[in-house]
Amino acid sequence: MSTSTWTTADIPSQRGKLALVTGANSGIGYQTALELARAGAAVILAGRSASSIADAASAVAREVPSAELIPLQLDLADLTSVSDAAGKVLSHGRPLDLLINNAGVMAVPERRTTKDGFELTFGTNHLGHFALTGHLLPALLGADASRVVTVSARVARSRGTTFDDVASERKYTPMGAYTKSKLANVVFTQELVRRAGGTSLSAVAVHPGAAMTGIQRHVPRVVKAIVSGVIQPLMMQAPDQAALPSLFAATDPAVSAGDFVAPTGPMEGRGTPGIVALPPAAADRATAKDLWELSERLTHVTYTFQ
Repeated sequence: MSTSTWTTADIPSQRGKLALVTGANSGIGYQTALELARAGAAVILAGRSASSIADAASAVAREVPSAELIPLQLDLADLTSVSDAAGKVLSHGRPLDLLINNAGVMAVPERRTTKDGFELTFGTNHLGHFALTGHLLPALLGADASRVVTVSARVARSRGTTFDDVASERKYTPMGAYTKSKLANVVFTQELVRRAGGTSLSAVAVHPGAAMTGIQRHVPRVVKAIVSGVIQPLMMQAPDQAALPSLFAATDPAVSAGDFVAPTGPMEGRGTPGIVALPPAAADRATAKDLWELSERLTHVTYTFQ
């Protein structure tokens, strides 16, 4: 379903709401945090570097002087950091209306691991956000109608992706690991919707289309040069446009639990955000159940919806 002219001007008032955006120091995350603040939300800007998050908060404050902004140091590749950051949020005792699981890594050239020993891409993009969402569940369930938005990517549509080797021990390829993590984001969202049924929490997955942001820092320079010089002017969009699917998913009343939101232009690369078809692999309930149980075992985070 396409919305022909949706822009940030269509964001309903977010006054009185509390939002948390991971990876809010740059790119799509920064633009998402900025527009939520502009719409009146109090925004927790979360990121790995305390100094870059402080700089991002200062930049948002210059744009929106009245904004309530809360910097939060969070390293998704370290489960202790995830737990500590969530504890700080919970200690405020405020309901959390919006959680935007935006941060991620992409195309890491060689197999690396998180502090807890997980393959870095899957551990950061999926397991870190799985743990964060689980830890924040009391605050999310405390809101009248909370929404969890998890940012995936177009590669989630790639055929043949499975979760039989999430550690990438048998074979590691930079984009293979990224694809696996991005499909996991959508599968996680679908299972979260099923498990949260009957509560005040809904969940939506998005992909932002094509944009050059900080996530491409591991992409070889020659590839980035080709993309920037040839492909970007024709097919790609700026970070503020790439943030529109996240903002639409987080705030628009037309969005329902379990929807997949993306640009509705050619090849879902750019354009107005709207509701698009799920990747076929994300609809398999047995796969979703297995991934959820694996994620609980690896992170030692169990979701309780009571």
